Order: sequence, then structure tokens, then C-alpha cells
Amino acid sequence: MTKVTPTSLADLIRRPIVTEKATLLLENNQYTFEVDPRATKTQIKSAIEMLFDVTVIGISTQNLPRKKRRVGKFVGHKAQYKRAVVTLDPENTITLFPEV
Repeated sequence: MTKVTPTSLADLIRRPIVTEKATLLLENNQYTFEVDPRATKTQIKSAIEMLFDVTVIGISTQNLPRKKRRVGKFVGHKAQYKRAVVTLDPENTITLFPEV
């Protein structure tokens, strides 16, 4: 196992995923993030707790299948990523859309 530093923990979380299903999960205090495919659940939990100062109750991860991309006659694949659905303690929230 490689040594984990706070800067490498911050690099594990790439971006929040904002889809229709992800916004419905916000009602259950569940947040969806795109994470590094090599990240483990314990690393994701510690990264979320460190970045947002919240308490994580549970994590579900999914490795999504590769999708084909076609440009003219050339066929390739989209970059593969891992999705993590993080369930927070009822007292905690994450502000994904800060008001200006």
C-alpha cells in the first residue's frame, strides 16, 4: 500500500456528479462524486471527511463500464471512472451550489 498524504487524499475526489438521480439522492443526505478508479472506500471516506469536515456513515462505489466513442472512422473509448455515493450523518450537509 502506498503512503497516503493529505494532498493525495484531496486528489482522489475529482468532482461532484450532478445528474437527475444524484439530485434526488440529496434528499436522503447522499452525495455522488467521481473519484479515482484506484481509490478504496476507506481512502474516499477519509478524503470526504477531511475536505468537507463532515461525518460519513456509508459509502457505495461503482466501477462504470467503458463506453465506445466514435470520431469518423476511428473508434475509441471514453475515459473510465469510478462513482462513489457517500451517505452523511443527518446533522451534516455539503454545499454543492454556493449562493452568490
